[in-house]
Amino acid sequence: MNKKTIAVLFGGQSSEHEVSCVSAATIISNIDTEKYEVILIGITKDGRWLKAACLEDVKSGVWRDSKTTAVLSPDASHKGIIFMEEGKAQVVKVDVVFPALHGLYGEDGTVQGLLKLAGIPYVGCGVVASAVSMDKFYTKVIVDTLHIRQAKYVPVHKHELRDMDSVIARVEKAQSYPVFVKPSNAGSSCGVSKASNRKELIKALELAAEHDKKILVEETILGREVECAVLGAYEPKASGVGEILAAADFYDYDAKYNNTESKTIISPELPEGVEETIRKAAVDIFRAVDGFGLSRVDFFVEKDTNEVVFNEINTLPGFTAISMYPMLWEAKGIGKKELVNKLIDLAFVR
Repeated sequence: MNKKTIAVLFGGQSSEHEVSCVSAATIISNIDTEKYEVILIGITKDGRWLKAACLEDVKSGVWRDSKTTAVLSPDASHKGIIFMEEGKAQVVKVDVVFPALHGLYGEDGTVQGLLKLAGIPYVGCGVVASAVSMDKFYTKVIVDTLHIRQAKYVPVHKHELRDMDSVIARVEKAQSYPVFVKPSNAGSSCGVSKASNRKELIKALELAAEHDKKILVEETILGREVECAVLGAYEPKASGVGEILAAADFYDYDAKYNNTESKTIISPELPEGVEETIRKAAVDIFRAVDGFGLSRVDFFVEKDTNEVVFNEINTLPGFTAISMYPMLWEAKGIGKKELVNKLIDLAFVR
């Protein structure tokens, strides 16, 4: 059997660079090497594309010292990657790409657009789904049309912060404290903070503005944090539900990846009908944003009413040892190796 060539992209310029490297290591370990020759390409934080020699280099970080640079050619006649070493260029044809990239410049439609220009199949959501799902404001606009409840929000643009008093007045008229302040485009809760008073709100807005020009100020939803995985193309399926028990006040980047007290529970006990509501909403949202391949959809189950409240959708969720997406499918009998290869197969379906 002739092997196809798959390129795995990892690292990237976002704040989730390190998480991407860990996700990539899991993905690489589970690719069927009887079917695929694997090429590894790491993207440094300053945007250099480098060829990694092996999985161990990905795990250790040695790949950042690679002398072989890589360029994903947008020329559709190449359908491949141009490697440069010691002044010599080599074009290697690629059959499919797995962009194991989280956050900006990876999960937001930019790499997907480049791959579309190159005419190379790739794993995961397309340009539109990636872009609108990465932008929390536009996701909310779309989900509003589905009549699925989500946290009330006040949009703020960075330039408006020059008149901070006006912004504060607008927020306080619409919301009561505490509120959550989020950059519209940022992953893994980077730049997100909780504000319980005016002073904290100003600080939170300034922090969010460091990450994006668009900011959302959301009402606080008191309840359980739950997640659901979606897999498929034209008839996507939802997994069961997992629950997040955050060690911190909310499930921010530090609580997610650095605090060992944070826990995830697969198939938690939920009130009757709530899991099916979550699963249906996850698929409906996935379809509404034109999702393809995979996504993880996050919700709250409100404390007093048990009402399901949409939080956000992630079009390239983590594949680390503590990541909910692969764990939810493992609970359904789909192990990591089968899951990774299903996702690659879906790239060819597109």
